[in-house]
Amino acid sequence: MEPLFSFHAPPSPCGYLPDQIWQLEYEHFARISPMEYVARLRSGWRRFGHSLFHNRCPACTSCRSLRVLVDRFLPNRSQRRSWKQNAESVRLHVGRPSVSLGKLRLYDRFHAFQSEHKGWPLHPAKDAASYHESFVENPFPTQEWCYYLGERLVGVGYVDDLPSCLSAIYFFYEPDERDRSLGTYNVLRIIEAARLRGIPHLYLGYYVEGCPSMEYKATFAPNQVLHPDGEWRDFR
Repeated sequence: MEPLFSFHAPPSPCGYLPDQIWQLEYEHFARISPMEYVARLRSGWRRFGHSLFHNRCPACTSCRSLRVLVDRFLPNRSQRRSWKQNAESVRLHVGRPSVSLGKLRLYDRFHAFQSEHKGWPLHPAKDAASYHESFVENPFPTQEWCYYLGERLVGVGYVDDLPSCLSAIYFFYEPDERDRSLGTYNVLRIIEAARLRGIPHLYLGYYVEGCPSMEYKATFAPNQVLHPDGEWRDFR
């Protein structure tokens, strides 16, 4: 790993739990190997572009790294319904990350909907350069998962393909198709891909109790969360 610099962001109102204060530690790097990043994942770090981050909140420990135990995973009723609804009608293409006008427009529609209906912070329109920096420039092989209804792009996700695990980075979808639960379907497809390859863990990022946008991750069970002592223990 070749780090460039690190810093602690100043404390500010939490983006997940409005009554809490959050603080994140960042590390920017020029190079990091897949194995080095796996070690960071196991200790609670996440990646976005060429930055690593994890929480250093002064008085709250609600953000907990969560991973799915792939070989033991059992879908619940709503997850089985999502699979049945989408498996035959939604086409998946896995390839290398790229920028397109369709992805930029879908990203903007998704964030506009989340801001209006779920109180997410407003996002400026994503341009090609910032999209490329966020999702296309990666330090090691990253997969782009594109979902289509007919020829229409309805979902895009990014997955780090790592030694001994997969890590879901980000997913956005067509708001008009929200009844399809495409976010759930995306996680189910990643779990199935990991199962077929004998990969034991899928990392889903932070589970945050009390935040609906983050609590759903615990429904993919059985799973484990990372405890403050550095040990992964069964959760649900």
